Amino acid sequence: MPMLQKLLAYLDEKQVQYTHHAHPTAYTAREVASVEHVPAQTIAKTVVYFSENGYGVVVLPGDSMVDLHALRESLGVARLRLATESELGDLFPDCELGAMPPFGNLRDLPVYVDGRLPAEETITFNAGTHRDVIQMKYADFERLVRPAVLMISKHAAA
Repeated sequence: MPMLQKLLAYLDEKQVQYTHHAHPTAYTAREVASVEHVPAQTIAKTVVYFSENGYGVVVLPGDSMVDLHALRESLGVARLRLATESELGDLFPDCELGAMPPFGNLRDLPVYVDGRLPAEETITFNAGTHRDVIQMKYADFERLVRPAVLMISKHAAA
């Protein structure tokens, strides 16, 4: 079953209010923000990393990039890198490459959210494809995923 259907079923089961939109193909968080007509900082961008403790998910505002040094220090690990495309394909076989939703908990992966994202009332994120997004309240996302909040991003140049 594609991730979109899994995610919609999960949100329905948990009785979460959300909206699902389909839009023209958009690959970057800024492109998604543009086609969805939302501020880039409300896009919840999913980044997957690998460290000596295994894989994990970082969720960042769409106008930011992960600070790998800050993440490594926050996690207390010696080695940390971004997951490769091959690894992403293995971890998320039901998603298009780079369109993973921020629900690492559905894959038993730890989830860390950048400290700027909880300030947003709603978040918008890829739902397994580069054409489907879900928008929901950040508070509902936090209740379902229970991410740790860390200061792990830096503002990306436009």
